[in-house]
Amino acid sequence: MRKHNFLKRVTAAALMFTLVSTMLTGCGGGDEGQSKKKAEGSKPGGPYEETITIDVFDSLANFQGKQAGWFAKIVKDKFNMELNIIAPNVAGGGDTLFQTRSANGNLGDLIITNLDQSRLKDLVQAELVLDMSDYIKDCKNLNQYKDAYEGASKLAEQDGVWAIPSEISNQKATEPCDSNEATNSPSLRWDVYKEIGYPQIKDLNDLLNVLRKMQEKSPKSDSGKKTYALSLFKDWDADIMQNASALCALYGYQNVGFCMAKVDGTDIQSDIEDDSIYVKSLKFLFDANQAGIVDPESTTQDYDTMANKYKDGQILYSLWPWLGAGQYNTDENTSKGKGFATAIIDDMQCLTYGSMPYGKMGCGIMVGSKAQDPQRMVDFIDWLYSPEGVEMASVIQNNSCGPEGLTWEMKGDKPVLTEFGDKAFVTKEENLKVPEDWGGGTWTEGNSALNYKAVGLIDTNPENGMYYTYLRWEDYQNKTATNLSKDWSEQNEGATTAIERLNSQNKLLVLPGTNYAMPEYSTDISAIKEQCKQTIIEYSWKMVFAKDVNEFNSLLKEMQTTVNGLGYEQVFEVDKKNCEDQYKAFEEARNAE
Repeated sequence: MRKHNFLKRVTAAALMFTLVSTMLTGCGGGDEGQSKKKAEGSKPGGPYEETITIDVFDSLANFQGKQAGWFAKIVKDKFNMELNIIAPNVAGGGDTLFQTRSANGNLGDLIITNLDQSRLKDLVQAELVLDMSDYIKDCKNLNQYKDAYEGASKLAEQDGVWAIPSEISNQKATEPCDSNEATNSPSLRWDVYKEIGYPQIKDLNDLLNVLRKMQEKSPKSDSGKKTYALSLFKDWDADIMQNASALCALYGYQNVGFCMAKVDGTDIQSDIEDDSIYVKSLKFLFDANQAGIVDPESTTQDYDTMANKYKDGQILYSLWPWLGAGQYNTDENTSKGKGFATAIIDDMQCLTYGSMPYGKMGCGIMVGSKAQDPQRMVDFIDWLYSPEGVEMASVIQNNSCGPEGLTWEMKGDKPVLTEFGDKAFVTKEENLKVPEDWGGGTWTEGNSALNYKAVGLIDTNPENGMYYTYLRWEDYQNKTATNLSKDWSEQNEGATTAIERLNSQNKLLVLPGTNYAMPEYSTDISAIKEQCKQTIIEYSWKMVFAKDVNEFNSLLKEMQTTVNGLGYEQVFEVDKKNCEDQYKAFEEARNAE
């Protein structure tokens, strides 16, 4: 990625000089908002005379209301602006809030939502978003990504600059975008795995036996509750049973509608076929339940309930590396050698996602057509894509390093965490107080509520070469070395990260990052799909918890007959064509490197 950073942001004078020089005429040549700029001034608010509160319609946000704390202070100091977050996730979920505000002709001053599936096209046709062409001309950060925003804006099918895609990366499309752990890989309680002797895991059958032995070895949680190797939940079910899909990903398969597509382009399967990877994954979960190692509350609990069980050490296998480790790998546990870590299955090739040089069409940022000060909105977006903006606005989402001088500093040519940074990122001190001159409040409450990733997870600052994410800093890795990580490294030929280990073992399949966007289904196909997916999800859960293998097979046949009668094959053919088109985009990305 080609982003710019202020090497030294120590003095307010230097900061304001930069702001004034780049923004007095605005990022671009738009007339609106110019009267609201002031020619002099290095005081808080920069060149913006009028204080405004803007509405941010944010499909990603998990918080609704006024941004507070240290991030709010930075935005106020730089843009004389306050952020009011409007979050559909908090306001009942679904598209209801989107539809209501759209019908009123004003989504917000800033809009963060998906660009694909005709959404950007619909927004432009409804005149809900602004053409940024006249405002973006001199935006030095955004114009490093001209190919990305022009590619995204083509989804509108009208000339103009309508949206900036998220997660634009300066890494290759085939470079895994994960920092330390793969997106999908087998993650289990390493200390219990150690207790049973680190047995080799050749395939899923071996995994089943290992998990059974682990549960026998560790029958009680930290609080004395019964342990289970696996715990499931329904919250994320969409086209199919999502938890089974996670197992498919261990073999490089991506779920696309009713297809399982191997991301190297070698295989496209129908989910419901007898020998599909999806049905095999259901069978694995069935066998696990028959062995008594699946949490019996799986059919009724939600994600939060399940996550709390990980905190107590009640669950021994994690469907994704971040889940178990995020809940259980506390300082106290890892210092004792307890916690989750990645294991190797000999026949696996885990699906992981590549970096996206052209950004992610699944989400982007736009300016609303009725924005109070369009130029200021574009200027703010430009800052979000600057190195300083990346460091500050993606602390939660990308594990970015936060504000220089507060959480980190440069020593020689390397970034290191400050004492405050150690408390924020290493010991993760609860209710960590932020100094008043940085905005006060707690560190966590002050983090950006936008939940927006402007750049890729493993991107680097082009001016000093450092990773934006502290997870890859030598200082952080040294400070977080534990008995758990040391034991894992010893068992994995000295590797320091799971990504390193999986790469060296040829255990990854990378889905290249492209700007391919899945087309929208026709009305007829969408209606058929809706009926079919409900049936597939219902029967998938029944199959996992069937009383015996005969019932499992009988339910599979019933599911196949039912969905085929509903028109399943019509949807599958559309999904298959989409997979084939996506493969072409993958191949183009590989050939471009």
